[in-house]
Amino acid sequence: MTDPLAAPAAGLVLDGRLVAASNATFVGDLEGSRVVYKPIAGERPLWDFPEGNLASREVAAYVVSEALGWGVVPRTWLGEGPHGSGMLQEWIDEDPGVGAVDVVAPGSVPPGFRTVLEARDGHGNPVLLVHEDTAALRRMAVFDALINNGDRKGGHVLATADGQRRGVDHGVSFHVENKLRTVLWGWLGEPLSADESAAVRRVADDADLAEALRELITADEVAAFVARARQLLTTGVFPQPSAEWPAIPWPAF
Repeated sequence: MTDPLAAPAAGLVLDGRLVAASNATFVGDLEGSRVVYKPIAGERPLWDFPEGNLASREVAAYVVSEALGWGVVPRTWLGEGPHGSGMLQEWIDEDPGVGAVDVVAPGSVPPGFRTVLEARDGHGNPVLLVHEDTAALRRMAVFDALINNGDRKGGHVLATADGQRRGVDHGVSFHVENKLRTVLWGWLGEPLSADESAAVRRVADDADLAEALRELITADEVAAFVARARQLLTTGVFPQPSAEWPAIPWPAF
């Protein structure tokens, strides 16, 4: 497993900022590679995440992604940047011609897509929230259930030209209570595949993974992560939304 705490960030040169992000988010060049940089000093406090920081949760999500062997999360690590310690992440170029999550008019669901919900747009017109039915996106949905992702927006799913689906923005994950909030509900209640179950079993039984996570999140959060993995194995199906927490992020993109 790549050590996410050992990678340097010296030489990071910032050349832009993502102004739509909720917390300070910059882009720049690090030794010839494009990266995203989120300094801890630029994080807004969250009442339901009083301990730790978002940057460490993002790195913890990467560590789980690597342990699963699915490559859901781009390479992510902690390092010192121009605004102090923070999260750094490999920049991913999206395929502009592909959208893994979309909003379409009724009767216009693309082939191979699943409908998540019916809603109305800002003009009162009926629309459908849909996502593709692919193995790559299924793996992301399982990953989100494991890390208890509270903010899987459509814009946090990056579709690349090689068919991969990468997930970003995992700062509000790993809560000890059920906070799963996602646009990827298309497989709700359906059985996990044999490969998905095998990967979940690997991380549930991985003592080295648990130790690595304890360097990034609290011991209670690590225990809750392992418990979620074992619960997924027990039920063997994609989880249901919590009745005490909104099922879909707002905004959805």
